[in-house]
Amino acid sequence: MIRTVSTTPYTDQKPGTSGLRKKVKVFQQPNYAENFVQSVFDVVADKAGATLVIGGDGRFLNREVIQVAIRMAAANGFGRVIVGRGGILSTPAASHMIRKRGAIGGLVLSASHNPGGPEEDFGIKYNIANGGPAPESVTDAINGRTLEIDRWLTVDADDIDLDTDGEVTVGTMPVEVVDPVEDYAALMETLFDFDAIRAAKLTMAFDAMSAVTGPYATEILERRLGFAPGTVRNGEPLPDFGGHHPDPNLVHAHALYETMMAPNAPDFGAASDGDGDRNLIIGKHRFVTPSDSLAMLAANAHLAPGYASGLKGIARSMPTSAAADRVAEALGIPAYETPTGWKFFGNLLDAGMATICGEESAGTGSDHVREKDGLWAVLLWLNILAVRGESVDTIARDHWAKFGRNYYARHDYEGVETPRADALMAALRASLATLPSQQFGDLTVETADEFAYTDPTDGSISRNQGVRILFEGGSRVVFRLSGTGTTGATLRVYLERYEPVGVGGDLDRDTGEMLASIVAAAESIARIAEHTGRSAPDVVT
Repeated sequence: MIRTVSTTPYTDQKPGTSGLRKKVKVFQQPNYAENFVQSVFDVVADKAGATLVIGGDGRFLNREVIQVAIRMAAANGFGRVIVGRGGILSTPAASHMIRKRGAIGGLVLSASHNPGGPEEDFGIKYNIANGGPAPESVTDAINGRTLEIDRWLTVDADDIDLDTDGEVTVGTMPVEVVDPVEDYAALMETLFDFDAIRAAKLTMAFDAMSAVTGPYATEILERRLGFAPGTVRNGEPLPDFGGHHPDPNLVHAHALYETMMAPNAPDFGAASDGDGDRNLIIGKHRFVTPSDSLAMLAANAHLAPGYASGLKGIARSMPTSAAADRVAEALGIPAYETPTGWKFFGNLLDAGMATICGEESAGTGSDHVREKDGLWAVLLWLNILAVRGESVDTIARDHWAKFGRNYYARHDYEGVETPRADALMAALRASLATLPSQQFGDLTVETADEFAYTDPTDGSISRNQGVRILFEGGSRVVFRLSGTGTTGATLRVYLERYEPVGVGGDLDRDTGEMLASIVAAAESIARIAEHTGRSAPDVVT
């Protein structure tokens, strides 16, 4: 029996670039999660009889919200719900499941790389039928509905057993509990040469960060590819990620970094984040930045069976370094520069205009799903290492010798008071017209603007996507406020220095040393310390 529950709107449920993210205690308010889920369902057209996928990264509150969402889906007329066993589905696996099963969409319950636990973060994201994040037209409609909602629908039914595969009925709606790994692992076997990877006898360390990729990595790396037991570290998904921050960067995955810099390091090291869509790549004694990883994967993708016929195009988010653009130019294929947010890549992928996409925030992926995919990047690197028979360090050095090197770093100032962050960005915007031709040390500003994007597939325009300061010679600094945090504002400063091939090109120096003049210019231009009260960033990646 369908039950209608009266409610009143919350005014803070506007989805960001990756859905709605708030503290757990916010989601635990009466009707908070229910209001948002119902708003999603109210916006979804043609849901009657349709299939819905539900899963998450295993963080605190996932199981409870999944049970609520299942009952609400039954009341809202969905024909079937597919949920991962234990409530587990990595974000790329959810994307694949939506596409494979012809679902109308899916609820991905995750706050990605944000911490988990009773005092930490939770999130809900709606993915559409192509498997990708809902576009702005949909998220705007969801937000509009959250501001006027007055009821949500449910059925009176017991919680289902999320830990046993099989089919049960909630109301009159069948609910399938499925193995969260099997379909995804099978997809990976169609893309990569597992025989070649096994034959290469590589050694590896993978840190799942007590997050969702643990079961996927254990099945694929240890069972199917034959890496030694224990290759996967922190492989059990935990509601609080073991008290750690599941963000695969050199701060939060420092133990892996130390392993890979040790004299007896394995050949290859990698990590993934809370929901499995990001990656960290470290070779023996060689860290590879996400921007460089995107470029190197694109340059070598043809070595994997799934990409042997070549790439249709390469897309990167605007803050990501231009290293991939140089690969696209060499391959004679288009390069696209989009706003931050994977949904902007979805149109390009659906239109067949791009094959590989990436973001500087450790997200890379391809047209196999409509999300970034941490394990996919790891497996493509393994395939490349196996075929080339060379180390990560050698591959990196060869790449820079051919294309030049984009020295790159991101400085994050986390939890900045929102008025302070807004004031910094407002002052930057006000200075744009006067910056060209100004000199900062040995750097001369060539152009300065606020990035806007016109989607080549549908003509839609996205404005105010970050402030860019481009210097003569290909170096730059970008300023942007991030939408992935849950408190205050995160100011992200992206720093890039291009060193060309040939005379004068310095291709293997310390990144911090090479970026020192860019850092100084960024401070002079934006007065970061004055506006934020911070003398240094909280995180450098």
